[in-house]
This record gives sequence, C-alpha cells and structure tokens, in this order.
Amino acid sequence: MTQRNQSAKITPMRAIGYVRSDFPAKFGIPRQSGLVDTRAEVVLIPPYNQPEAVRGLSDFSHVWLLWEFSENVREDGSWSATVRPPRLGGNVRKGVFATRSPFRPNPIGLSCVKLERISFEEEGTVLHVTGADLMDGTPVYDIKPYVAYSDAIPDAAGGFTEKVRDYRLSVEIPKHLLEMIPKVLQETVRQLLEQDPRPSYQEDPERIYGMPYGGMDIRFRVEEGTLTVVSVEPFQAETEAELEKNRKK
Repeated sequence: MTQRNQSAKITPMRAIGYVRSDFPAKFGIPRQSGLVDTRAEVVLIPPYNQPEAVRGLSDFSHVWLLWEFSENVREDGSWSATVRPPRLGGNVRKGVFATRSPFRPNPIGLSCVKLERISFEEEGTVLHVTGADLMDGTPVYDIKPYVAYSDAIPDAAGGFTEKVRDYRLSVEIPKHLLEMIPKVLQETVRQLLEQDPRPSYQEDPERIYGMPYGGMDIRFRVEEGTLTVVSVEPFQAETEAELEKNRKK
C-alpha cells in the first residue's frame, strides 16, 4: 500500500447547515444520540438548501449527521491521546479513538437521528428530527441516510460502554414544579435528567445544578442515586447575540 504524500492538498469542509434545538448550552445534552426523544431541526443553508438535494431522503426513517463540536474547538490544535470517559467516573483513561469524547484531533461528531419529516420553508429546507444530541447552533457538515442492512451490526462488541449502558438516575419532580414544564416537554425533561447530566467527578449531594432546556433553567440536586428537581426558572442566556452567532456559524 502506497503512502500518501503528507503535503497533498486536503479539501476544506464547509458547513451545509446548522441545528435548531432546545439546548442553548452543552450542559444536559445526552452523551449519545437516540437516548432521549429530543426534538431538533437541521436547517440547510445556501446553496445546499435546494429541495433537489434531499430528493428521496424522506424514504429513509433515520439519517446520520456529521457535525462539529463547535464549543470544543481548540484554536492551538492541541489534543490528548487519552481521555477520561464520564461514564467510567472520570478516573479511567481510554484512547481518544476508543471513545466519543468531543476533545479530538478534529472536533467532529456523528449522530444517528430519526427523520420525522422534511419541510420547505421560506428560509429553505428543514429536516425535523428526534433523538438528537446537539446544541442549538451546531454546524452540520453532512447528512447521510441510515441504511439498516449495512449500518446495523447486531453482534457488535460495545467495549466499556456495555458496562454502563443501563445507567440511570431515579428522578423526582414535585407536582408544582412539573406543572411549570410544558406538557409536551415533561417526558423529555425526565429522560434527560435520568441520564445524569452532572460532571462525572462531582458527587456533592448538596450541590445544586442547573440544566438549561426549552427556555427553562431546571435546577436539581442528586443524592444516593436519586435526582430531585428543586426549581424551574426562565433561562437567561448570557447574551442573545452569542446564541445568534453560534446559530449562524
């Protein structure tokens, strides 16, 4: 096998669209796609928002999204050969290529999401999806159909993830606080909290965390495997300008 010339030209990637979701920040986003029935939209931008570009895509139930960890880009290009997967408690190191860590040589993510429908709006083509693990404003680089007969491998080994895939917290949301969450989002919020959004190295039962989602700041604490919501407040972004900047990257 011949070795590629290291000086060969590499084609730069261009964003074809961006994500609209209920996650204004990284905290609380599921660690993998498909774990929670979150709703999101993939908005294609010119010149990729032509209806012809998605002709036949609605015949597929799921799609792959190739996107950028836009909040984890290291300007100096630095990277680490090993990382600490959160589900292993943050104390065990694994090779970066053996994980889904966002801190990679190239900050690229891959998500499989359910394609609910495609709409053609004034701004262009919009893919409506569920199961996305994506922050609002995330740049999208490519969309590919999920092909069941080749993409699904029933007997594939899952490495260290097999030991933690069933991890869940018990969630308690007092009735008066649950009523402050729109009914259409109540089950999704519960699923998100079950995933345990906390940094893996924090175990202080008195600490209060805030998960921004769907225009709300949902505050909670965790003790002995039970997450209890203590307040639901309107989410105040640091600046709306920053959110709009991320949305249009």
